[in-house]
Amino acid sequence: MALLKRKTKAKAGADGRMTVVDHLTELRRRLIISGIAVAVGAIVCFIFSDSIISFFVKYYRDATDGERQKLIFLGPLDAFATRLKIATYGGIVLAFPVWLYQLWRFITPGLNPNERKYAVPFVLTSIVLFVMGGLVALLTLPQALGFLLNIGGNDLTPALTADKYLGLISLMIVAFGLAFEFPVVLVFLLLAHVITTQQLRKWRRIAIVVIVAFAAIITPSQDPYSLFAMAVPMWIFYELSIIIGRILKR
Repeated sequence: MALLKRKTKAKAGADGRMTVVDHLTELRRRLIISGIAVAVGAIVCFIFSDSIISFFVKYYRDATDGERQKLIFLGPLDAFATRLKIATYGGIVLAFPVWLYQLWRFITPGLNPNERKYAVPFVLTSIVLFVMGGLVALLTLPQALGFLLNIGGNDLTPALTADKYLGLISLMIVAFGLAFEFPVVLVFLLLAHVITTQQLRKWRRIAIVVIVAFAAIITPSQDPYSLFAMAVPMWIFYELSIIIGRILKR
C-alpha cells in the first residue's frame, strides 16, 4: 500500500494534480480497503448473529403481543442465507467509519487546504448522524410493524419468514442511516460552492416535495410512520444546513 501511494504521488504532475489513471488507481485502493473493512465487520456480525436475530425478533413478539414467538423459514438453506444477510448488512454498518473515511480521502485532493480542515468534523458528524438514523429506525419499528401486520384485517394472518423480516429491518436501519447523512451532503455542496444558501432558501417548497417523495421511495416498509419519521428530520436538517451555510458565509 505504501509503495503504491508513493508511486501515485510520483506520477502526479508538478501542479499536484493527478491523471485519470492515478484517480482510478486511488479509487481501487480505497475500494479494496473499504471492502476488507466490510468483510471483517461481516465476520464479526456472523459470529454474533444469534444475538442479533434474537434482538430483532423481540420487536416481532412485541408487535404480536407475544402470540408468535418465532419466525419461520421455508427452505433448507434459508436459515444460513438469513445469517449471511444479517452479517452483510452488519458489516456495512460496522465498517461505515472506514469506508466514509476512505471516501473523504478520495475526494480530498480536489479540495483546497482550507476545505480539507473540515475532514475530521465531517467524518465524526457523519458517524453520529448514521447512528442517529439507525436509532430512529428502531424507535419507529414497533409502530411500523403494528401497521404492517394489522393492515390486512382479521381475515389475514401473518406468518413471517426470517429472511424477509430480518432483511426488512436491516434495510430500514441502513436506509435511515444514509438518509440522515443529508445535511452532510448539503454542507459539503455549500463548501464546494456547488450551491448557495440563497438557492436553498429559494428551493424550500420544492425541497419539501422532494424530501417526502424520497422518504416514500427509500423507506423499505412503505408505512406512514417510517415515512414521516424520515421526512421530518430531513426537513429539519435542510433548515439547519441553511443556518450552517450562513454561518460559513456560503
